[in-house]
Amino acid sequence: MSTSESFASPLDPVVDELWERRAELSPDDSDARKAVVAAVDAIDAGEARVAQVAASGAVVVDERAKRAILLSFKVLPMVESAAGAFQYHDRVPLKTRFDGVRVVPGAIVRWGAHIAPGAVLMPSYTNIGGYVDSGTLVDTWATVGSCAQVGRNVHLSGGVGLGGVLEPPNAVPVVIEDDAFVGSRCMVVDGARVRRGAKLGAGSILTASTHVFDATTGEEYPRGEIPERAVAVGASRVKNFPGGDFAMPCIVVLRTLAEGQIHDKLALNDILREHGVSA
Repeated sequence: MSTSESFASPLDPVVDELWERRAELSPDDSDARKAVVAAVDAIDAGEARVAQVAASGAVVVDERAKRAILLSFKVLPMVESAAGAFQYHDRVPLKTRFDGVRVVPGAIVRWGAHIAPGAVLMPSYTNIGGYVDSGTLVDTWATVGSCAQVGRNVHLSGGVGLGGVLEPPNAVPVVIEDDAFVGSRCMVVDGARVRRGAKLGAGSILTASTHVFDATTGEEYPRGEIPERAVAVGASRVKNFPGGDFAMPCIVVLRTLAEGQIHDKLALNDILREHGVSA
């Protein structure tokens, strides 16, 4: 899941200098705080992002962006804030700009997360460093963890949990690519990846080490990745241990959609119902 591909960060290199002496930083360091706030402001605005999919298909991480976020916890003081009647006490304030975004009451986004115009946030939570692109719906009680990257026209169904990752700075975050569908109560964590146009059935658990199999051929795909345009569901396989045979979790690809079926949710529902799975 990780990559050594180079990435030219748009953020000021002073962030790297501050990182090297992070142990001595505190909220009293006004110059450091100014530099870090400027860097996280750029992430908040979408001018920089923690990770993205390169032309090669690899996920590349901007370590400087990760460092800026981690440094914010060192140089920002604890402050009181409020949203209506709700009171908060934290180092990271809530996001205040949602240009072109529909934000339903109950949605919470921390500063340092980018929500693109055209996105819809139902009552949900998006953490610092998260990226939600245009046309995406973050449904009720879904969580976009720290630095998780969500593409265009994605549907994160109710109760979906995208795990967060901040340390180490070069760790690859969860990536949900364009046109993907993640079913209700799915958990995608530990730098796992759902590729473009893929559909993940309700209740599936995907980690970086999860085995992914083709239901027709038995072929194993790269661990922790749902292939492009795959319709996949959570499953289990029997594995022999000294203490007995136990069913271990895995993911099974039921079918791969044709290119034109990416947006056809009726076709998705039919495929899942054939196998007794809900979307």
